[in-house]
Amino acid sequence: MAGQQQKLKAPGSKNQIELFSGTYFGACTLGGIIACGPTHTSVTPLDLVKCRRQVDPKIYTSNLSAWSSIYRAEGVRGVFFGWSPTFIGYSFQGAGKYGFYEVFKYFYGDRWFPNTNKTVVYLAASASAEFLADLALCPWEAIKVRMQTTLPPYAHNLREGWSKVVAQEGISGLYKGLYPLWGRQIPYTMVKFATFEEAVAQIYRTLGKPKESYNSLQQTGVSFLGGYIAGIGCAVVSHPADVMVSKLNSDRKAGESALSAMSRIYGNIGFTGLWNGLGVRIVMIGTLTAFQWLIYDSFKVYLGLPTTGGH
Repeated sequence: MAGQQQKLKAPGSKNQIELFSGTYFGACTLGGIIACGPTHTSVTPLDLVKCRRQVDPKIYTSNLSAWSSIYRAEGVRGVFFGWSPTFIGYSFQGAGKYGFYEVFKYFYGDRWFPNTNKTVVYLAASASAEFLADLALCPWEAIKVRMQTTLPPYAHNLREGWSKVVAQEGISGLYKGLYPLWGRQIPYTMVKFATFEEAVAQIYRTLGKPKESYNSLQQTGVSFLGGYIAGIGCAVVSHPADVMVSKLNSDRKAGESALSAMSRIYGNIGFTGLWNGLGVRIVMIGTLTAFQWLIYDSFKVYLGLPTTGGH
């Protein structure tokens, strides 16, 4: 894999960055920040309503009625409530997710286990990357969920939310949702990256010509399509854990263990309750994932690097 990949370049580029060098991995990390922070923030209105409906299915009759009532009461600020912890948290997460994925994919697939099946490499690399990325995401996610799912709000801004959690529960309070976050994000990212890689490869096989025969715009178009396909799978696989994360951060009692809290919450909502808000999340995650891969690969092309997948 490595020998073949090192010959690849973005169409028309001089590729000044050596593949698999420290600079290359740093560029991928920066690309992950650019791809994840702004995109997650842009869908805050969807995320806000999704989280509230997960915690209380009866709070709104529909997404449109939710946005309408929030806008009437609080304006645009209310519709984008929770954007700041979202932006910071998912910028950190994007850095770890994409940066470490490229690192682990290279070392697992090229350096340490060169004869391993590619899909196995993609799954292992993405799981390893997300495990680390979630350590950076978890505090910001905890604050975001509490802000968005409590009425009146637990906190009105990021600074207030951080101060309240630390004052009431210590630093550990920022990580009380870590295990369910791993349960949500690791399968999500494994599907996101492995499905994307396979979808892109299948698209090029269907088109009947090798990736290198297409220009940069065409290649990033393939990235967008592959990303949307991957996003749908991500949403379905990770949704029950996503519901549980929302419930845990809003309804976990003081001193209650994560396992006890999840057991109690499941007893209240049942299996069907784990799928509240799935339709909204499919639209949100499908679009989000597609644009993340488009932005990430466009950034790589801008730097003269090859797009992800398809080789």
